[in-house]
Amino acid sequence: MAKLKSIIKRYRVFILLLVANIFIVIINPDLGKKSLQISWKNTIEMLAIIPPIFILLGLLDVWVKKDTMVKYMGEKSGIIGVLLAFLLGSAAAGPLYGAFPVASVLLKKGSRLSNVMIMIGAWSTTKIPLLLFEASSMGLKFTLIRFILNLFGIGIIAYTTEKVLSNDEKSLIYNKALARDI
Repeated sequence: MAKLKSIIKRYRVFILLLVANIFIVIINPDLGKKSLQISWKNTIEMLAIIPPIFILLGLLDVWVKKDTMVKYMGEKSGIIGVLLAFLLGSAAAGPLYGAFPVASVLLKKGSRLSNVMIMIGAWSTTKIPLLLFEASSMGLKFTLIRFILNLFGIGIIAYTTEKVLSNDEKSLIYNKALARDI
């Protein structure tokens, strides 16, 4: 019984999605069919992206020593840590949900919380391929203005969040990252 509860808890989002799709199929078969197709397509897309991310995470976890990570992205890393976090996020491939396992590994290795938040912010807003596409479709001036605003916004949000969090809250975040098996 405990094992079943554990499985249900772990896969609750998937189960909820499945139940919702079944409910939609019963209420409106045409819409339900479309919903199932979209859900299936998204699942296949996610399964194509997640394995490479986890392979890279495993390599990062094994190849990069904690001392090295602390030196370059830890509390006293300064501008080097900010630049590395920004470059890591901007050069990353894949959707935003791929950033969170990376963030967890960075936290486990001793990265500063604000640097991890900068990496997530850069991953979500300043990916290099997206900037190139945006420049070609929206114009270089628009892209540069948005990029510069994002730079400041990401930094302000990351440092403000780090300053507002208490030491207990920061410890909780680090402890949750340490507890994750990725």
